[in-house]
Amino acid sequence: MADFRELGEVVIVGAGVAGLTAAGALRRRGYVGGLTVVGAERHAPYDRPPLSKQVLAAGWGEDRIRLRVPPELETAGATWALGEVATRLDVERRELCTDRGRTLPWDGLVIATGVRPRTLPGRAYSNVLTLRTVDDAMALRDALPGARSVVVVGAGVLGCEVAASARGLGLPVTLVDGLVTPMLRQLGPALGAHLGARHEAHGVRLRLGVGVEALEGGVRAEAVRLADGSAVEGDLFVVAIGAEPDLGWLEGSGLPLGDGVLCDDRLRVAPGVVAAGDLASWPHPLFGRRMRVEHRFNASEQATAAATNLLGGDVVHDAVPYFWSEQLGVRVQVFGDPSRAERAELVAGDLASDRFAAVLRDADDAVTACVSWNLPKAGPDLRLRVLEACAARGAVAATP
Repeated sequence: MADFRELGEVVIVGAGVAGLTAAGALRRRGYVGGLTVVGAERHAPYDRPPLSKQVLAAGWGEDRIRLRVPPELETAGATWALGEVATRLDVERRELCTDRGRTLPWDGLVIATGVRPRTLPGRAYSNVLTLRTVDDAMALRDALPGARSVVVVGAGVLGCEVAASARGLGLPVTLVDGLVTPMLRQLGPALGAHLGARHEAHGVRLRLGVGVEALEGGVRAEAVRLADGSAVEGDLFVVAIGAEPDLGWLEGSGLPLGDGVLCDDRLRVAPGVVAAGDLASWPHPLFGRRMRVEHRFNASEQATAAATNLLGGDVVHDAVPYFWSEQLGVRVQVFGDPSRAERAELVAGDLASDRFAAVLRDADDAVTACVSWNLPKAGPDLRLRVLEACAARGAVAATP
């Protein structure tokens, strides 16, 4: 791959944590050419994890979640095209088109447009909201005080955090999901059930194990219809059923697309093109399969590796996936890939004290992830356990 440190024009599409991190990494690694960051939102780069917690429940404003601009960008900056949407990519001509009628030439391209929330089928209602952007969070925060009851559809990380925040404001909350426990794919069945019990103890009503079909109502949504014919009534509905990669602008580009932008293990997509963040799908060396990870730390780690490789580096992205969640007085940290977990084994503490660490094992009894539950100091040891388990399976281990 060509070395762009002295010449060329780099365009970064996406002004979230991945885009900002990539811009800083390019400058830090000596790139001095033109640098443009295109972001669909009008806001300066900000942190998303607080949206479902501190913004909703503690009244944080945009100033509290704004990401710090790296010093490297302060001294040798970038051109920020905020509120401008990428509409088409021509890889052969190396041009990016936007909704403002502009064509931006590039020699190097970083794709970091992230994901967009999935929605339920049917018509749109004013009292049915999703949560992805800071504008979404402000709209939801404004709607909560006037709600008589809240129904959260989707009991993954985001749905659980929204339910916890709404319950903390004193609102009646029902958490609905087709899976049998909250955060099943992130914690496995046993710890998911433990989290569910905590939600119930705090007054959250759980309606789990029955698929969601559609919203029902007249002028406003009035209920969620479930697959068994029953319905969950509410006044305000939050849909948190996952997200899908934002790929529409890449259709016809010739880039390999699937469940995200398909990269190699160095996050390269095509000559002069790399991807990072929630939409990047890459073969993870530790787990031996293609993955796409929608977590903040993965976005920043990928962006650093992608920027390095765009400048001619040869960095394999093999970091252990990591995320954390805070809800109802619990701080959960997860290391590894919990999506295939079938059972949990405690390695420190106990469930009764709500302070413990556990390893998650898959159907073959192999450790696939580790969980810290109100035990943050266990984090480094748990990450090492995941690396050791991957090495035992013959995977190429990352640096501890």
